[in-house]
Amino acid sequence: MKSLAAALYSIAVTAWVGSLLAIGFIAAPLLFARIADRAVAGALAGDMFIFAAWVGLASGSYLTLYLLLVKGWRAFQSGVFWIVLLMLALAAAGHFGVQPILAQLKADALPRQVMESALRDRFATWHGVSSALYLVQTLLGIALVVLQERGRGR
Repeated sequence: MKSLAAALYSIAVTAWVGSLLAIGFIAAPLLFARIADRAVAGALAGDMFIFAAWVGLASGSYLTLYLLLVKGWRAFQSGVFWIVLLMLALAAAGHFGVQPILAQLKADALPRQVMESALRDRFATWHGVSSALYLVQTLLGIALVVLQERGRGR
């Protein structure tokens, strides 16, 4: 059973960081490069970022529990633990904090697109906050990949 838990640890790290990199740095930029209608590209990218957030919340929850169960109180002395916890907090803040604000701004702008409305500047500011949270989460994820063996060890 321990080997299954350790394998799931690696899968969770891979799924989380892989989704951050693939969606944020490959799929979303390609959508905006290939789809002329920026609103459609934005809607598709938004759906993918929601998916990435759920992958992060699930993976981060598993990794946190795994580290606490395997390392006990020593987990709090582990850099890997704090990276996972910070990444989890950033995923939660982005998904449950910033994304609802962006969705409300889009709704308030109707029948216009938000970028064609008076709410454009507020949307751009919150979108920038979301992008910064995502970038920091991704950079921490890269560090997690490099250090993941330290987390898996006993």
